[in-house]
Amino acid sequence: MRLALFEPDIAGNVGAVLRLGACFDTPVDLIEPMGFAWNDAALRRAAMDYGGQADVVRHADFHAFAEKLPDRVILFTTRGSIPLNQARFEPGDTLLFGSEGRGAPDYVHERADLAVRIPIRAGLRSLNLAVSAGISLAEALRQTDGFPPQ
Repeated sequence: MRLALFEPDIAGNVGAVLRLGACFDTPVDLIEPMGFAWNDAALRRAAMDYGGQADVVRHADFHAFAEKLPDRVILFTTRGSIPLNQARFEPGDTLLFGSEGRGAPDYVHERADLAVRIPIRAGLRSLNLAVSAGISLAEALRQTDGFPPQ
């Protein structure tokens, strides 16, 4: 299982996802360009003391990311046709989340093996990126018995 962020805009969300990845022993892919400068100081500020424990891979763009994918890409999107509670996950899946401001472009949707949405109350647009990643990863790990040992 992996988490991937497509061109994230907000350093705090990246930090929260890195903390999530560290705590659940799940690698995180960052697909550039990002909407902020990313350096060691930004990592420390955003991920606090968890950044160094996260397994992070940075990719120059989506093409570079897609070339290295061994298994399925599960795109989480408000345009998803499959509700989270009906999605079926496999241990090698990469859970991909679009940019906070722009989502994921059509070419990312086309590459996805599944497009999943988190059901939320009617009339509301979406959840925060890091919250969405946490909800989605927990469900995927539950289904695949992938939680780290205590």
